Parts: sequence; structure tokens; C-alpha cells
Amino acid sequence: MKHLLLRHGSILGLAAGLFATGCATGPISGPGAVSQSAPAPSNPAPAPVAKPSEAALNALAPAPQPASGDAAVIVPDADVGSSSTPTSAEPPAPDDIAVPDLWVRIRKGFAMPNLDNDLVHDRAQWYAARPDYLQRMTERASRYLFHIVEEVESRGMPTELALLPFIESAFNPQAMSVAKASGMWQFIPSTGRHFELRQNIFRDERRDVLASTRAALDYLAKLHGMFGDWHLALAAYNWGEGSVQRAIARNQKDGLPTDYASLRMPAETRYYVPKLQAIKNIIAKPADYNVTLASIENHPYFLTVAIQRDMDVDLAVRLAGLAKDEFRALNPQMNQPVILAAGTPQILLPYDNARKFIRNLADHKGPLASWTAWVVPKTMRPSVAAKQVGMTEKELRELNKIPPFMLIKGGSTLLVERHAVKHHRDVSAEVADNAVMALAPDVPPAKRTVVRAGSRDSVASIARRYRLDAAQVARWNHVSPSSRFKRGEQVVVYLTPKRGAATRTASTRTAAAKQTRAVAQKRPSAAAAKGRTAKANKSTGKSRVKVARN
Repeated sequence: MKHLLLRHGSILGLAAGLFATGCATGPISGPGAVSQSAPAPSNPAPAPVAKPSEAALNALAPAPQPASGDAAVIVPDADVGSSSTPTSAEPPAPDDIAVPDLWVRIRKGFAMPNLDNDLVHDRAQWYAARPDYLQRMTERASRYLFHIVEEVESRGMPTELALLPFIESAFNPQAMSVAKASGMWQFIPSTGRHFELRQNIFRDERRDVLASTRAALDYLAKLHGMFGDWHLALAAYNWGEGSVQRAIARNQKDGLPTDYASLRMPAETRYYVPKLQAIKNIIAKPADYNVTLASIENHPYFLTVAIQRDMDVDLAVRLAGLAKDEFRALNPQMNQPVILAAGTPQILLPYDNARKFIRNLADHKGPLASWTAWVVPKTMRPSVAAKQVGMTEKELRELNKIPPFMLIKGGSTLLVERHAVKHHRDVSAEVADNAVMALAPDVPPAKRTVVRAGSRDSVASIARRYRLDAAQVARWNHVSPSSRFKRGEQVVVYLTPKRGAATRTASTRTAAAKQTRAVAQKRPSAAAAKGRTAKANKSTGKSRVKVARN
């Protein structure tokens, strides 16, 4: 039976029940500036989303809760992606509901002190000279901006913060920087873990629209509490709170001001707040920069659909009647072709597609998932693992990105075909939340071998001869790496069969060469042989006589 929950978090305050029949189932540092190496979705411009019609609102009229758990329900989104940090924020003013354009609502919430300097003017002109770039960013932002503004306002924060992804990632949730910062808000791995953004083989919540927004606003609120100044908080978000604290301490020691403009900082951070101010200026007065902003309607772009069964991504896309690129744009956290309900209990879908998904899922008669997780019981080669799960080695390697000449360590989690495992249960929360894949070099075990040192052997020469690390040879024999061995002294080395064979071959060649030299030394030279022959002829009275030919 289907277990599904549909959540709607919007200023519209919708709450209703949809009923469906069953279906068959079988470190703290700044996140860092972005380098947009990860491509944005190939069709970044979402289709215009109409404001929910009167008919749609009537269709979602409140209905009694069903007695069973087989339900799809639209509920307020207060518990989805909400802050763990208490705030004294006031709810949005009632007149915000009537504002048709989200830009107007954002402008009304501007509350940061303005920064006015040459860097701001330079960045504003840079953006204004690139209208196509601004348009692409705005089109991507239209998917996420309503949700971010809702979250910012619910915490009583200035709406300038909702614009931060413009400069962090150009609103590309797949963006990855050279410093491994990822997602729309550009969290590096350690900062992401600190703010409870899980990163494993199945998902990376630094790219999750809801989770990363919650974490980013939590972090910004923390930084503002530390510094009491939004410009310094933003500098710390980019540069790291420790770096900003040290810069402030230096200025205090030198008797200098400690505001953002007075601190010494890297060029990247020096431009960070001016870039945000430039975006703010363009949005505040686009006509001053000869910019036309595409309208973004002041209502949710997506609904949150909470699921309780594992499901293939391709099936979810098909049931929602949605382009796969659009699904990925709203659910960029997924690393695998399957949605694990225990780890990713919700997906985001555009308003109309969410309702279509509910209906089609109710009518779906086949299995929901064709993939599952398999925990490797012990260290083994990929070929052995593939045989155990009924896949070819090539399929297993490609699916799990296992490089050549590597072993899969015991306890690793692999993605495998669901029919290959003995049970068809959904993946547990323990596996979904903590799945890792650990690899080790596939080399034969080393064997302890004792060799005898030559007259001039040292740790270094033994290591070279057997292609070993000199420090290891020294440790095995409890000597220093610079030590020399006496002739005939026993030396311990650990050799793999391959190394041993190579060494024996080299030794055989060396022995053969010595034997050849010994034979050569015993064999008389041509000159010596000629001399002995002449001497013998003289002693016997024989001589060579040339016979004249007539």
C-alpha cells in the first residue's frame, strides 16, 4: 500500500486531505566562494507557474483524516526544513499575501546597512553588463526564492540574505567549488557535517534545497550573534569565523576600527559583501542599471511530498509527468537512481506535478524500487561481490564507481539490483544515513622472507633491490634507515609473490652473469693462444712454409 504525505508550506495556508487507493509494492569555516564547475540543469528556465486556481483551492478543501495510514495529505510546512534556532521573528505582514511579485516583497524586507564604495559600483556594472547571465540566475532562482524568503522572514532576518545564493552559486544547487564546497549555499564538507547535513553515497544534503537553506540560515544567525554586524557575519561565512576574529584582534591591537571595510582580508572576501550589495542595488532599482527583472510570483513553486517507501528516481519522474532535469533541479541531493525513504523521506515537485504524482502513484501496480543497498559482509574483490548479487563485475564497478585493482572492504555499502538480495525490504535508516564505501588496494599478502646481506649492503641498497621503502626495511630490522649490514647478516623483508618472483628473476640473471664472467676469465685470449702455438711449433722444429704455386 502507498504511504505518502504531501506537504505545502506557503503563505496561502492550505491544509487538506487527498485520499488514494493502494498500490502494489514489491569544523567551522566559511563555506567558501564558488567555482561553478558543476553544470546547471540543461533547461534552467522553469515553466511559468500559475497561481493556484479557485478550482484547485476548492479541490484541496479540508477533508477528514482517514482512519488508516494510506493517505496523501497536504499540511502546513512549518515542520519541513524549519530552523532549529529559536528567533523572535514576526510572521509576514498580512499585506505581503496580496503582493503579486516576490521582488516587491524582498525589497520591503531589506534591512542591512548599505555599503557604498568603488567595489560595489564595479560589481554592479559588471552584472548590469551581462543581462543574459542575470536572466539565467533569475530563472534558476525562481524555483527556490519563495521558500528562502519564507524562511528568512520567519526568523526575522533581513531579506538581503535570500539573495546570497546569487553570489555563492548563481542559484545552481549542483555547483561545486575547487575547495569542495557544494550546493546552492556552498558548504564545505566539515561545515556541512557540523550543521547536520549528511553526506554519504546515497545523498549529499549540502545540495538539498530545504536542508541546506535551514543550515545556511542557522549558520548566518550564529555568526550575527557572534559579531553583532551583518557585514562581518557575511565575511565570516565566506572567510571563516576564526579568520574574522583574528583580523578584528589585529586591528584592536593597532588601535584601528574593526568594521568590515577596515579589516585586512583576502581579495575574495573583500569583494564578497560588495557583490551582495551590487545585487541588492540592481533588485532595488533595476531601471537605474537598465536591467529588466523577470517577474517571480509570490507563491510556492514546489510542494513537499513525503514518502515512506523506497522508489526509483525514474519512476518518480514518470509518475509526476516531469522532465528529469526539472526533478534533479528540485532534488539535487540524490547521488543514486533510487530514493531511500529512510534517508530521503521527502521530494520536491512543482505544484501541479505533485498532485499528478499522488494520483498516478495510487494507480501504479508494479514495484516501486528496482535498486537497493547491500552491505558487504567481508573484504572481497568486486568480481566476488558481483557474483554474490547476480551482477556482472562490469555492471557493479560502473554502478558504484569502483576503480580497477581495488578491494571492497567489509562493511561497505553498495548499490545493487533489488532482486539480487534475499529480502525485499526497504533500506533501513541506519544504512541510508551512514552508508560508506571503503576500498583497499588489491595486492597479494606479503610474506616474511630472510635474505643475507652482501659485503657492501645497507638498508637503502636492500630496499632498492627488492623495490621496498627504506623506512619499512629499517623498521622490520630495528635499525636506522642509514644503517649498513655486515656481510652474511640476516635481513628481514616482506615480499609479495610478484615482488619475490621479480627478485628471483633478477637474482637469476645476476648469477648467470657472474658465471659467464668466470668462464670468460678461464678461457685464454686469442693472442695468448697464438703465442702458445708458436712456442710449441718452435720446440718441435715445425714451421709454416708457403708453397709457391706455379
